[in-house]
Amino acid sequence: MSTDAETFDPSRSRMFPTSAESEESNSGKPEFDADRLREECGVFGIFGHPDAAAITALGLHALQHRGQEAAGIVSFDGRRFHSERRMGLVGDNFSRREVIDRLPGTTAVGHVRYSTTGETILRNVQPLFAELEGGGFAIGHNGNLTNGLALRRQLVAEGAMMQSTTDTEVILHLVARAKRNRFVDRFIEGLRQLEGAYAFVGMTNKKLLGARDPLGIRPLVLGRLDGCPVLASETCALDIIGATYVRDVENGEVLVFDEEGAHSHKPFPPLPPRPCIFEYIYFARPDSVVGGRSVYDVRKAMGAQLAVEAPAGADVIVPVPDSGVPAALGFAQASGIPYELGIIRNHYVGRTFIEPTQQIRQLGVRLKHSANRAVVNGKRIVLVDDSIVRGTTSSKIVKMMRDAGASEVHFRISSPPITHPDYYGIDTPERDKLLAATHSLEEMREFIGADSLAFLSVEGIYKAMGYEARDPVRPQFTDHCFTGEYPTGLTDQTGQQAAPRQLSLLAEAG
Repeated sequence: MSTDAETFDPSRSRMFPTSAESEESNSGKPEFDADRLREECGVFGIFGHPDAAAITALGLHALQHRGQEAAGIVSFDGRRFHSERRMGLVGDNFSRREVIDRLPGTTAVGHVRYSTTGETILRNVQPLFAELEGGGFAIGHNGNLTNGLALRRQLVAEGAMMQSTTDTEVILHLVARAKRNRFVDRFIEGLRQLEGAYAFVGMTNKKLLGARDPLGIRPLVLGRLDGCPVLASETCALDIIGATYVRDVENGEVLVFDEEGAHSHKPFPPLPPRPCIFEYIYFARPDSVVGGRSVYDVRKAMGAQLAVEAPAGADVIVPVPDSGVPAALGFAQASGIPYELGIIRNHYVGRTFIEPTQQIRQLGVRLKHSANRAVVNGKRIVLVDDSIVRGTTSSKIVKMMRDAGASEVHFRISSPPITHPDYYGIDTPERDKLLAATHSLEEMREFIGADSLAFLSVEGIYKAMGYEARDPVRPQFTDHCFTGEYPTGLTDQTGQQAAPRQLSLLAEAG
């Protein structure tokens, strides 16, 4: 799942909504709420459990941070598929017994969605479902296909009738057109044509399937509940249902579960995994374990490394809630400076809390954050956050601290400057809207109004992850937002297909 608009502007490398859609979208997303990175979606699936739909709803609730615009569940009861797709939060739509009762069966897949652009509409809510030659097929997708538009245009030119405007629908058509007998072979044939990042969870009338892209950019884990296999974007979804973590789905792996057991397929040549570094910095829930690493511990380590690289003379360390909390703890412990909650977050203000008139926009970040004057008044403070995107929210938070009486405000960021947009499932602005891509460090400091500003270095990120250094030939993580080194082809964005080495490897696999 990624894009959901009808028109394409190649110069901006994305699908974009019409002007009417843009107005609707902007009215629903206040300016101060848009200056954050946004993940695109979480997936969940379970096979062979009598409470499959209810468990899926719980799993999606744990993954709510990965997408808050829509949610859906598809189940199979041995005879029929059942689908419930709703706009809004999981708890608002799937907590009622009558909804779960409309999803009978022992196998279910679910999805939570955040769209990159335009208004989320019901036909784009996942899991998507189609009746294929061999029976029904439902699928949910976390990630973004960087050749999804090219494939879509080709399929439409050949007569395909698209029912949604998401890139996920492409895989349905590729599987439907595949010339193999077994469904899993048809699914793999479809995967071979994809470029970019994906974690798929799908189901047929006999199988539950999971798949990760050849580099493992987007996460997917395997667990077990009462002997039944469970697939999820993060381990926190296993925890909420009481499932046991088994392992991460490997990069390039296709897992299939049916009545005969589990089947692992590895249709791509082995490549070193390159998971998205932002899962550790920002997107994954702090209580999740990604790639064998505690996300909470990693974020603290990033904060500690930041304190080594960019110390500051201050009286108190203040996290920007909630994203900066673990890193601020690590910074405080490494620096010996006290940690205090100098900013209090209001968790009960949603995106559509109030029509964002100009007066409300001027209130800005105060709808969600309030200064704890008793902590910051008269103090030299270090604000710690995980990233700066456009910088508008950061500038408002700095001003809030000064208004609350802070004598000095130093800003520390527990990741490197974001200088390049993402095309693999993170909603980032175009490059000319990224503050670090258009401003020097001093210009950024002036823009946000801090007394000093520093970012964690790229090498510092790798040290916090337990490596001595970043491998310049085969980086251990997908870190293009900081380095500009994209690990796959970007056909839709630049017309550039997969890098020669990757093309040759994929050809060998075919």
